[in-house]
Formats: sequence, C-alpha cells, structure tokens
Amino acid sequence: MDLPADLGPTIVGVVVLAVITTVVLAASRIPTPWAPVVAILRGAVQLAVVSVILTGVITSRWWIAVALVVMFAVATAVATGRVRWSLRAVLMMSTSIAAGVLAATTTVFATGALELTTRYALAIGAIVIGNAMSIATLTGRMFTTAIVDHWDEVEGWLAIGATPRASTLLLARRAVRDALVPAIDQTRTTGLVVLPGAFVGAIFGGISPIEAGRFQIVVLAAIMAAGSITSVLIVTWMGPVRTKPTPLR
Repeated sequence: MDLPADLGPTIVGVVVLAVITTVVLAASRIPTPWAPVVAILRGAVQLAVVSVILTGVITSRWWIAVALVVMFAVATAVATGRVRWSLRAVLMMSTSIAAGVLAATTTVFATGALELTTRYALAIGAIVIGNAMSIATLTGRMFTTAIVDHWDEVEGWLAIGATPRASTLLLARRAVRDALVPAIDQTRTTGLVVLPGAFVGAIFGGISPIEAGRFQIVVLAAIMAAGSITSVLIVTWMGPVRTKPTPLR
C-alpha cells in the first residue's frame, strides 16, 4: 500500500494539536489531561488498521456485517465503562443502543431513503452506532449525576409513597433532553456552523453537493431517531432507584 506523500506534515500537525490540548488541560489542572492524547493515539492506530482492512472487504456484505458487529460491541463496552461495569449495565447499553440503531437504519433502507448497498450500510451504520454510543454515555452519566445531586428530592418522593420510577421521572426526562442537545445543535446548525464529515467526505469523493446533502440529512435524521430511542430506553432501565448511587468518576 502506497503511503500519502503528505503523511509527514499530517503527523506533525496532529502532534502539535495534541500537545496544545495537553498543555491547556494541564495548565488548568483538569483531571487526566493526557486522556485526549491517548484517545488520539488509539484513534490513529485504529484508523490505520481499519483502513487497511476495509480496502479489501468494502464490497463483501459478510465482512461489512462483521465490521458493524465489532463496532457495536466496542460501542457497548465504552458506554458501559462510563457508567460503571456490571452485567445489568452491559445488558442496558447493548439493548438500548441496538434498539436505536436497528430502528433508525431499518427505516432508512426500508423507506428507500438510501439504497441498501454495502457502502451505505457501513457508512450510516458506523455513524449511527458511534452517535448512539455518545448519547448513551451522556444519558447514563447525566441521569446518575442528577440523582446524586438531587437525592433529597428523590427521597422526599419515596417518603410520600411514590414508586422508585416515579421519584426519578423528572430527572430522567431532563437527562434525555440534555443528552440529545449536542445532536440537536449539530443538526440545526448544519450548513451554517457545521459541515459534517460525511458531507465533506462525500463531496471530496466526487459526489455532487446535492447528493452529499441528501445523504447527510438522512444521516442526521437517523442519528436523532437512534439517539432518542437509546436515551429513553436507558433511563427506563435506570429509572427505578431505591438507594443513592455512588457518584461517577
């Protein structure tokens, strides 16, 4: 495989950006200031490996299916780790993310919004899984933090006879709303503030701006649908709380 001629400047640019990130966080005494750098290194290695693999399997439906299953498994593991590992948490994250992703992607292809091809399946599947993972993480952490911060209110509801689920219902609704804010803002500012990677990449790949825009709006709508389902299911799992949870780190 031929390496890009501009690989050297790319590495220098990424290294400088990583150093800036670490220096800013360290100077501000933010916990784990090196975490973004570790994430960049992991991302670079993973993208290199995936790029090599996909070069040979992009036309194989079976290998695409395997790739999507691996992505889903990793997404589940990452989201679970953010809310504390347990068998229940694994089941919660896996079923919630799966439900959201399957509902969104099935709708996309069943309605004909996108043609069911290996390329589209991989592209929209990966994007929707990644965003569902982020929304799942935000929902789980925000809901847990809200319960910890408002435990007196939850206890008050329990004391007057409310069910464990009813005692956290308002907090659950806020967690869902707040977890969806980044996706909503990205969607409402697309074309004005944000030019999503899928849109730009499609244009760079030779697709017309109109066709790229069509693909992007389908992707954004799928993200919103998958994220909404995932987030609501997570607070449904987590809703019945009888004891104060341990604060997340």
